[in-house]
Amino acid sequence: MMGPSRLKSALVAFLVAVGCLLPAGADEHEHTYVDKEEVVLWMNTVGPYHNRQETYKYFSLPFCVGNKKTISHYHETLGEALQGVELEFSGLDIKFKDEVMQTTYCEIELDKAKRDAFVYAIKNHYWYQMYIDDLPIWGIVGEADENGEDHYLWTYKKLEIGFNGNRIVDVNLTSEGKVRLIPNTKIAMSYSVKWKKSDVKFEDRFDKYLDPSFFQHRIHWFSIFNSFMMVIFLVGLVSMILMRTLRKDYARYSKEEEMDDMDRDLGDEYGWKQVHGDVFRPSSHPLIFSSLIGSGCQIFSVSFIVIIVAMVEDLYTERGSMLSTAIFVYAATSPVNGYFGGSLYAKQGGNLTMDKQMFIGAFMIPAMVCGTAFFINFIAIYYHASRAIPFGTMVAVCCICFFVILPLNLVGTILGRNLSGQPNFPCRVNAVPRPIPEKKWFMEPAVIVCLGGILPFGSIFIEMYFIFTSFWAYKIYYVYGFMMLVLVILCIVTVCVTIVCTYFLLNAEDYRWQWTSFLSAASTAVYVYMYSFYYYFFKTKMYGLFQTSFYFGYMAVFSTALGIMCGAVGYMGTSAFVRKIYTNVKID
Repeated sequence: MMGPSRLKSALVAFLVAVGCLLPAGADEHEHTYVDKEEVVLWMNTVGPYHNRQETYKYFSLPFCVGNKKTISHYHETLGEALQGVELEFSGLDIKFKDEVMQTTYCEIELDKAKRDAFVYAIKNHYWYQMYIDDLPIWGIVGEADENGEDHYLWTYKKLEIGFNGNRIVDVNLTSEGKVRLIPNTKIAMSYSVKWKKSDVKFEDRFDKYLDPSFFQHRIHWFSIFNSFMMVIFLVGLVSMILMRTLRKDYARYSKEEEMDDMDRDLGDEYGWKQVHGDVFRPSSHPLIFSSLIGSGCQIFSVSFIVIIVAMVEDLYTERGSMLSTAIFVYAATSPVNGYFGGSLYAKQGGNLTMDKQMFIGAFMIPAMVCGTAFFINFIAIYYHASRAIPFGTMVAVCCICFFVILPLNLVGTILGRNLSGQPNFPCRVNAVPRPIPEKKWFMEPAVIVCLGGILPFGSIFIEMYFIFTSFWAYKIYYVYGFMMLVLVILCIVTVCVTIVCTYFLLNAEDYRWQWTSFLSAASTAVYVYMYSFYYYFFKTKMYGLFQTSFYFGYMAVFSTALGIMCGAVGYMGTSAFVRKIYTNVKID
């Protein structure tokens, strides 16, 4: 059964997630202190340096606790719970501006089991994370000698805290007191606290954790410039080719209208006009297709809004704030999913089973994410890792899906069905489908799909390196202006590529453009996932079942969501293009 603390965690997480996930205000602390007021040192997690996601509770290692009374803690946001934040009170007595000389706060009775645990942690380069006033601090557990035979534990935490007025603006930890691990001995753990005035402003206190030399490196600027030039070249090329080609097509079709029936029969008829009676035929599997389009439009909306919020607010300064904001925005934008998915399904004649489309569209992305997380959760539970999602948090997520996402999706579906659900196509759809003629191999939809994602991936792959490094390594991503520019570039390149692919497909008298435009744009995700393999094996030192499953599992979720978003953007742009060219052609 779920204990009171877990139930409390679930209740708080759900209420906060629904009502106030945006991290605009302060959390449980106001970040202001008076002299001698208690300052809490929270112990978070410990784990191997090269496996950032493989984290455990700090006291899963046989560290001892200070003699001060423990303070109860619960997760403040859903993002903290999902990211494995496990704050526990250290037991150290720290007061604002009150210096503490080196003081022993506990002793570890080092039996063989405890020594083996510390030795294992040192061999695997374990380090731990702590928080003071929401400022993260990192320290290493210990080190081995050059031969790897003797192992030493750092026993002295030397804290230096900077303050500006009544606020804490800087924290530094120095680990000292190296003690050799010998079984059946006692190891004294000590700490000291030194306070110093600082000129750092409270708003700038996280700047020390950022790495401008990494994110603002010349290669980053060059990649943005390169992608921007690709966009200009591609848009110009597409515009020139299509304008010239379409002008010739329109002239030829206008000439054909002046010909008599015999000349028209003897003429060489081919091209995209010949499939005007089938180009607006409903796609195969319209239920899945419309649900994918609706989900892709929602993912694009979430990405755009979250990046805007991250540009305005410094989300990296609050634990779990990015994930909490993403969940809140995803739930709030559910009507976008219902509107575009419901209207498209209605246009394709699916009014009778609208409720089925609504359910599939609403739960497609949450089911994919939750299914992956559920699988990885088993491995996390087996490892006793802090990444294991508590049962109460799972209940909170399910409540959000059923009581927030589904009703809002229903509202969007009703609006989409009634406002834009009528099939107002510029051409009538023939009762009998036109046979698709044979064409060259490179004009087959399968080939177009495989090649369609190369240019969009080429415009973002360098930015993927920076995003991967910030998530899978110890960099804090903060250049969201770059990310917004890359998102715009990706959308423009995707639309241009899918329009060209669709034009050549229709010119080959193949009217199966809906799925082709979606999949050719979505194939960008395949290249991103292939790049993740390269990044894992050549750019990281990750190891172990937990980290490997965590990495490739969530990279599959990320790539799939990116593919659905690109596919929806490509289809929407191509749909406008197809409607435009067939509207301008006079059809008897």
